Amino acid sequence: MTPLKTKILIADDHPIVLNGLRTVLNAQPDLVVVAEATDGAQAVERALTEDVHLAILDISMPRMTGLQAAREITQRKPEVRVLILSMHDNEQFLFEAIRAGASGYVLKSSVDRDLVEACRATMRGQPFLYAGGVQALMREYLERARSGEVVHGELLTPREVEVVKLVAEAYTNDEIGAMLHISKKTVERHRANILEKLGMRDRVELTRYAIRRGLIEP
Repeated sequence: MTPLKTKILIADDHPIVLNGLRTVLNAQPDLVVVAEATDGAQAVERALTEDVHLAILDISMPRMTGLQAAREITQRKPEVRVLILSMHDNEQFLFEAIRAGASGYVLKSSVDRDLVEACRATMRGQPFLYAGGVQALMREYLERARSGEVVHGELLTPREVEVVKLVAEAYTNDEIGAMLHISKKTVERHRANILEKLGMRDRVELTRYAIRRGLIEP
């Protein structure tokens, strides 16, 4: 009897990676790739309009990052599970993925070993983290507990994060307004609020911040 297949959306801006993911997943009897996207905005559109159970999103993509796309998908279509795929063995990116609603975080260097297991665990409702990720979460928790630190929510709103990414990609206020369907004045107000919140002065500092947060690639 043919097992029920998990219908998967894969999103990455590199065709070679998409091809590799498709090959690994379609080789499994219970997994099938039914949709593909090459940027974050397209991934959100496909996840919302097509019949998919699981979205596998690269963390660094044009227009919207995988983290932004994950947040959008999990808020607007919560029945779709999300896995973040990343080349970064980085605690900050891992924590951002969890905050964005992802069920798991898989390193690109371990795709052959971990991806299929991550898909199955996610569809069973279980979180999946690579071994180093589990250690990172434990270390972070212990360090914060020892210091008595209170963990606050996101400093920037999701809209402000979108603006930061586009500013860092060198789009003008007019272009950002057109892409986000808001006025130029609203973009200017967002930029001013962002700079004030982050204690920064200009686009150069915002770009460095965007790189650190994984919004754009260095």
